[in-house]
Amino acid sequence: MTTPSTPRTVLVTGASSGIGRATARLFGSRGDRVVLVARGRSALEDAAREVREAGAAEALVCPADVTDEEALRAVVESVTEGGGRLDVVVHAAQVMAYGRIEDVPREVFEAVVDCAVVGTANLARVVLPVFRRQGRGHLVVVSSLLAEVTAPLMGSYVTAKWAQLGLVRTLQQEIRDVPGVSISAVACGGVSTPIYSQGATYVGRTGRPPFPVYSPQRVARRIEARLTRPRRLVQSGIANPVVVAGFRLLPAVYDALVGPLLRTFALARDEVPPTEGNVFTSHPEGNATHGRWAAF
Repeated sequence: MTTPSTPRTVLVTGASSGIGRATARLFGSRGDRVVLVARGRSALEDAAREVREAGAAEALVCPADVTDEEALRAVVESVTEGGGRLDVVVHAAQVMAYGRIEDVPREVFEAVVDCAVVGTANLARVVLPVFRRQGRGHLVVVSSLLAEVTAPLMGSYVTAKWAQLGLVRTLQQEIRDVPGVSISAVACGGVSTPIYSQGATYVGRTGRPPFPVYSPQRVARRIEARLTRPRRLVQSGIANPVVVAGFRLLPAVYDALVGPLLRTFALARDEVPPTEGNVFTSHPEGNATHGRWAAF
């Protein structure tokens, strides 16, 4: 994609780490004005420095939790005051928890779901009215393979992503009356980001991305491509369609295999006590664009 002659204003949630951070840097390299949103200021400052170095017209640090609608509203109002435009919003904020549903504490389960579902609804409530007034705008939501299949020990995340995708599809239907506005979802498979090691866990081990593992930059490019080719849902992972087909067409086989495969390929070889991870508070020391796993 060529660099636009006039810098766009791009708001990215979850911009302090992983896919959000890679996406913010990519738009920075296009010369855009990038608004970075996440819970922790210090990691956002680090990410903003990278975005400026990449060539951004401006990088604005705006700490906010996506589950706080008024905090998001304040960010959007500060960006658009005085007639300013908001061209692109990328929603990449998410937290994760591992454990059987009966073992994950209620408050942890609900926080994981709220980040995806309440966070997406909050963002839509403050962003879509701006897009309607402008007559154009792009919202891209980072979804997951686990929005279409299930996996044991990941019930909170599965619930979060299934509900989030249902919400996104509803929003896509409700915005059809404004042809210049698009809402797309990008479903990721395994991506080498810190979300797995930073997640809550009640299985004695931390998580890891399942093979094949992709780089966050690859996902960021898929996100950027949605601006010129909006899609209801696009997969970012070559194995995703195969896994979804197995889940839908061979449920008995899928159910027999998914547990052993998850324990072998989606849990790290470590031992950790029960932990809330970064579900409730930002852990800036663990934030980065990349996780520790080799990626395509």
